[in-house]
Amino acid sequence: MIKRPLAAVAIATALAVGAAACGGTTKNSSSGDDKGAAASTGGKADPNAPLKKGLKVAFLPKQVNNPYETIVDNAGIAGAKEYGGDAKEVGPSDASASSQISYINTLIQQRMDAILIAANDPNAVCGPLKQAMTRKIKVVSYDSDASKDCRDVFINQASSEEIGRSEIKLMSELVGGKGKIAILSATANATNQNTWIGFMKDELKKPEYSGIQLVKVAYGDDDDQKSFQQTQGLLQAYPDLKGIIAPTTVGIAAAARYISGSKYKGKVAVSGLGTPNQMRKFVKDGTVKKFELWDPKNLGYLASYAAAALASGQITGAEGEKFKAGKLGERTIGKDGEVILGPPTVFDSSNIDQYNF
Repeated sequence: MIKRPLAAVAIATALAVGAAACGGTTKNSSSGDDKGAAASTGGKADPNAPLKKGLKVAFLPKQVNNPYETIVDNAGIAGAKEYGGDAKEVGPSDASASSQISYINTLIQQRMDAILIAANDPNAVCGPLKQAMTRKIKVVSYDSDASKDCRDVFINQASSEEIGRSEIKLMSELVGGKGKIAILSATANATNQNTWIGFMKDELKKPEYSGIQLVKVAYGDDDDQKSFQQTQGLLQAYPDLKGIIAPTTVGIAAAARYISGSKYKGKVAVSGLGTPNQMRKFVKDGTVKKFELWDPKNLGYLASYAAAALASGQITGAEGEKFKAGKLGERTIGKDGEVILGPPTVFDSSNIDQYNF
């Protein structure tokens, strides 16, 4: 995975600030005020309005070479074809906090109808997203949320609390309720990761987990090789480690790969969030007993339809509004503009061959 040089990040950031300040030729660029979310969500929803044809929609993932993000975005692009939209995926090759900024500004210049973003940092992307919203571009965050005032709707793969707490329950089962565990996360600023980890730590405070000790939260930056090295480092620092929770598809696969070829196979439990196709061989060889995930295709599909509903005026992002999401049926917007896809699925040797993604 190629990392962007610091100089390039600095230049991109400078260009982003410049573009935001100068405005330029953008969608409805005559509107020069900066009212953020209010500009995008102003007006009343018309649930009976038809979905507009030819909507220009862009998916901006954390990084374009992440297999999980590719599944999500491809499904969203396919969903756009159903409602007559024109969708694409653009984005950086690394998941650093500022790497998405220049892409947002380019999408503003391209006059998109909607930008869908899995935010690497909830605040770093806020400025340019607000600029997009003043240009009447709808903003949908998915997978990893941006700050609430920088988007219209957040498509959450599952309840954040449910994900965090279930990860601890699953690991406790795997280690017999006692022993040292570690968490192998993505980036230190990732909104979804930090929210889940917060609920994991809170769950560990319960009496039934008194025998489990969280010794370290490590960061692999959603980079395969770094996650592999972080797993190695955890086991060198804590040779008596009993389990690793990796709530990232890149991290869990890298951790499983390291464990499968080491003396720790069968001794250190690996769990977290992964795709069945990615984890199948590790379940088959006994390295991984159980892990979780939702259907990433449905996540992208739901996000795509939410963007279309916003851009067509069916919804504004207000709590209680409803919209139809194609084959997924009617969905309701909850508190803070959140729409939840559904509960995660636990995968193990008994059901993993039933899934292909």
